[in-house]
Amino acid sequence: MSDKKKIAIALSGGVDSSVSALLLKQQGWDVTAFTAKLTEGDCSTVVENAKKVADKLEIPFYFVDLHDYFKENIIAYFENSYRTGKTPNPCIWCNKLVKWGKLFDFAKEKGAEYIATGHYADIKTVDGIKLLYPAKDTKKDQLYFLFNLPKEMLEKTVFPLSSFTSKEEIRKIAAENDLPSKSAKDSQDVCFIQNMSSTQYINNVINHEKGDFILVSTGEKIGKHDGAAKFTAGQRKGIGIAYKEPLYVVSTDVEKNIVYVGVKQDTFTNDIKLTDLNIHDTRVSDEFEALVKIRYNMPAKSAKVKIDGNSAVITFDEDVSGVAKGQAGVFYDKNDGHLIGGGFIV
Repeated sequence: MSDKKKIAIALSGGVDSSVSALLLKQQGWDVTAFTAKLTEGDCSTVVENAKKVADKLEIPFYFVDLHDYFKENIIAYFENSYRTGKTPNPCIWCNKLVKWGKLFDFAKEKGAEYIATGHYADIKTVDGIKLLYPAKDTKKDQLYFLFNLPKEMLEKTVFPLSSFTSKEEIRKIAAENDLPSKSAKDSQDVCFIQNMSSTQYINNVINHEKGDFILVSTGEKIGKHDGAAKFTAGQRKGIGIAYKEPLYVVSTDVEKNIVYVGVKQDTFTNDIKLTDLNIHDTRVSDEFEALVKIRYNMPAKSAKVKIDGNSAVITFDEDVSGVAKGQAGVFYDKNDGHLIGGGFIV
């Protein structure tokens, strides 16, 4: 790359972002590393690991303290979602508001024109539109977490890992180049929860007022729980009621502190509503067929999408279970898998 365009790499110190930084440098970019403090307390290990990688690659390194912003916009959203009976996805909002928001803003002040991350995704230009495509490593599809990015950000984004088919390839590159992150563990789902499970964290921030479990098929009260906000649709563990079949959470009513439970079949539905849409592929009509995910770790399901302004109704060809308010519904092209758009389940 002869003109040496300036690019910021969001460097966590993990193997994905480290190899991304290496590849960018090899490709001729003028690379600068940026690491953010996102939580209160000691983050010296994260900063130290990221600095070691930057020093190894001989690239400039900046540290930015975003923990107040992260607390007010990501952690507060996470906790308030549970308090209001929704299931949050903090990674989606962190990508939009923090990585491509505050962190990139800071990087641009330091001269960066582009941003790169270690996400497994690809960007292609089709009919003059920048679109998100799955990376070659289909096991690591991360488009679900990227759907809420403003589409204009794709003009300034690079995903160096898009062409790799497995995490093993990334670790091999890290080892061959003796990167300090070569043996780093994969990052966890909720980065700000440390030394405890997500369930334990939620229990610590939500009230413990007793309420009823109600069987949806009969309306019968069949037990007590210690807070409806602690449960999410599709959940099986933690109900603790002996019944002739395994029980699942069908829905919750946080205002009345009720958890509605039923057998597996009671959790199925064939249509959902989304709001706060973000459409990347503006070529689509108001009605189209697509593959849809309502959770990151589920297979995409065939469905019809009907858009009405900032909302959409998704009608699945086959019933789906575990539909949780607050989670994202993301739709993909049925032919090549590119991201069309998505919204949040209501």
